Amino acid sequence: MKFAAIDIGSNAIRLLITEVIEDDKNVKYKKRLFVRVPLRLGEDVFISHVITEEKSYQLVKSIQAFKNLIELFKVSEFKACATSALRESFNGKDVIDKIFAHTGIYADIIDGKKEAEIIYTNHVAETLNPDGDYLYVDVGGGSTELTLFAHGKIIFSNSFPVGAVRMLMNRVSEESWDEFKKFVKENCRDAKHLVAIGTGGNINKLCKMADGKNGKTITSQELKDLYQKLSDCSYEERIHRFGLNEDRADVIVPAAKIYNSVMKWAQIDEMYVPKLGLADGIIHLLYEKHLAQKAKSIPR
Repeated sequence: MKFAAIDIGSNAIRLLITEVIEDDKNVKYKKRLFVRVPLRLGEDVFISHVITEEKSYQLVKSIQAFKNLIELFKVSEFKACATSALRESFNGKDVIDKIFAHTGIYADIIDGKKEAEIIYTNHVAETLNPDGDYLYVDVGGGSTELTLFAHGKIIFSNSFPVGAVRMLMNRVSEESWDEFKKFVKENCRDAKHLVAIGTGGNINKLCKMADGKNGKTITSQELKDLYQKLSDCSYEERIHRFGLNEDRADVIVPAAKIYNSVMKWAQIDEMYVPKLGLADGIIHLLYEKHLAQKAKSIPR
C-alpha cells in the first residue's frame, strides 16, 4: 500500500509518496517519489505576517500538482500539514481554505509541539539503541523542533521560533535566541553521552558534504569547520564551489549555525543523520492509523 505526505514549510513544500511493504517479520518503507518546491513562504510571513496573493497562487498550483501525482500513484491515504509560516500568518486560515476550494486537499496547521511529535514518530532512536540518550534536532525555515529521548522515553518536546529562513532575514530576536540557548543548556545538562539526531534538508546536505559520500553521521568539529568554510564564501561561491542549489546556498549557513549551536550548548560530539523528516513522520502516522483501523475490523 502507498501513503503520501505533504509538508508545507517556510522554505519549501514537499510531497513524499512511500510504499509500505509488509511481510511476516518486518515492515519496509520504500520511497517512491519525493518532490520539493522552493516556494519560501517565510519571505512573506516573517516580514508582513501575511501570505501574498502571488505566493498563495503558487502554493495552490503546487498542491494541485501534488494531488495529480497522488492520484497517479494510486495512494491509499494522504495527509497534509502546514508549519511555521502558515501558523504565523494572519491569513493562514484563508490560504488553507483556498487550497481546499481549488484542490479538495485540506492541510492541518500544526503547532510546533505537534510538529516535534510527528518528527519523533520516525522512532529513529529506538533503532539505534533504545537505552541511549538522544536529542532530535529539526531545523526548518521558520522554527527548530527539539525532542529529548532518554531512559527509553520522551523527556520533552519543544519548538522555538528560530529557523534558517527567519535567521537569513534577520527576524530572530536576541531574546528568542537567548531563550533557545537557555532551554537547551538547562534541559540537556543531565543527559549522559548524549547523541543528536538531525533532520531537515540542510543537515542532510551538510552531512554529505562532510565525508563526500552519503554518510549518516557528522561530528561537532566537522559541522563547525563546514560552517566556517560556508560562511567565508559568497553566495555565488557556495553554488559553484560546493554545487549547492540556489535555494540551498543561502539558508544552509544559518541552518549550520543553529545545528552547531545546539550541539555546543548540549555538549554533543556527534549527530546521526537518518535523512528523515516531518513528511516521513506523517507517513508513519498514516500507517499506524491503518494498523489501528485494521485491528478494529478483526472480529474478537
